[in-house]
Amino acid sequence: MPHQLALLTVVYENYQVLDDFLRSLEKQTNRHFELFIADASAHKKKLTSNALPVTKLSIANRGYAYAINIALKEAIKKGLDNFCVLNDDTQLSDNFVEKAIDVLQKHKNTLIGGKIYYAPGYEYHKNRYRQEEKGKVIWYAGGRIEWSQVLTLHLGVDEVDAGQFARPGKTEFITGCLVCFDKKVVDKIGFWDENYFLYYEDADYCLKAKNAGIDLYYDPQLIIWHKHAQSTQGSGSKLHEHYQKLNQLRFGLKYAPWKTKVHLLKNYLGAKLLGR
Repeated sequence: MPHQLALLTVVYENYQVLDDFLRSLEKQTNRHFELFIADASAHKKKLTSNALPVTKLSIANRGYAYAINIALKEAIKKGLDNFCVLNDDTQLSDNFVEKAIDVLQKHKNTLIGGKIYYAPGYEYHKNRYRQEEKGKVIWYAGGRIEWSQVLTLHLGVDEVDAGQFARPGKTEFITGCLVCFDKKVVDKIGFWDENYFLYYEDADYCLKAKNAGIDLYYDPQLIIWHKHAQSTQGSGSKLHEHYQKLNQLRFGLKYAPWKTKVHLLKNYLGAKLLGR
């Protein structure tokens, strides 16, 4: 029996971003997957796709981790044991499912990330690149955590891909925009921490995995394109900044060295007092 992959995503209000996401799934060379959409929108719309196996889960808006857990539990209930969490504002390479199933079989009990490009026109530095370079600008090609400031950093971000991140290997941080794992991981470390409403839930899951002896692995064969922060009113929005700061503090107080914890708490409270 062919291996089946559960693709897990969350939608909140911005249904338009799903169009390219679903179209990229319709083009997959390997169709052994089922899509689970956790819909946390206040004003829900009908989601249908005659070309795709879709399970829609209508849920309350209790945060990204909560939504992923709902989708993950439903996939497990249906007997699937290979999972891939994806942002809904992404497009997948045509062989994504094929490559994901292959790498999951080769790297069991592992968290796996892939190479993520900015979707053309969604680059942070929009005027920096030539037309032919768009679609090849890296958003993530492996990651690390800068503990002095508790920042999750993407390797290769804003660089044009010239093959400099073509080698697979272990990494320190995998973004929740694209992370694959099997049921052995869930059996060992459980589900995502729902105390993070938005942001840093991926870093927390990475640290839980690492502390439990689970490897974090970057494989550049897994390729997607990302319309960065389209589900959170865009990078730099008040919503984006609020949850970034709040959950940076939450994550830092949980994992960072004590001196960094004091620094984070001081800065966060100081900003609150100043009304920032």
